[in-house]
Amino acid sequence: MNDNIGYRGPTACAAAGITYRQLDYWARTGLVEPSVRPASGSGTQRLYSFRDVVVLKIVKRFLDTGVALQNIRAAVQHLRDRGFRDLERMTLMSDGATVYECSSPDEVVDLLQGGQGVFGIAVGVVWRDVETALSQLHGERVDTGETLIGHNASDELARRRNRAV
Repeated sequence: MNDNIGYRGPTACAAAGITYRQLDYWARTGLVEPSVRPASGSGTQRLYSFRDVVVLKIVKRFLDTGVALQNIRAAVQHLRDRGFRDLERMTLMSDGATVYECSSPDEVVDLLQGGQGVFGIAVGVVWRDVETALSQLHGERVDTGETLIGHNASDELARRRNRAV
């Protein structure tokens, strides 16, 4: 994860496993907005951070398991309120109606013993999935706009593309 690299919409979609239509809707409704560069009119490109892409993939997984979008919004707001810190160490559990944050194995067990948790998302696994996907896709340096292929600016194609700009 590099805070100096952002990802355009199509790249974020590919890494998160969502459609561009979903990405656009979620950005317009404030569910997951790009933290690097929001759209500012026709023709501008949104730029998503690594953490944004992780959250996109988490939202997708919750939707795939049947959690209502309203509850997903509450979970994303909770993550936003805590600053998206320690995402990779977290497990998100849900009973289909409520999303719970668990930061230790004991909390997961307590939730399961209480009969509330039905399924969980180990965010560390999602984190690694996104890392792997993005390592094979185009990124963009936030400061210069330089295109990076797989986070490797020394790639010959990226060097040529950047010289042409």
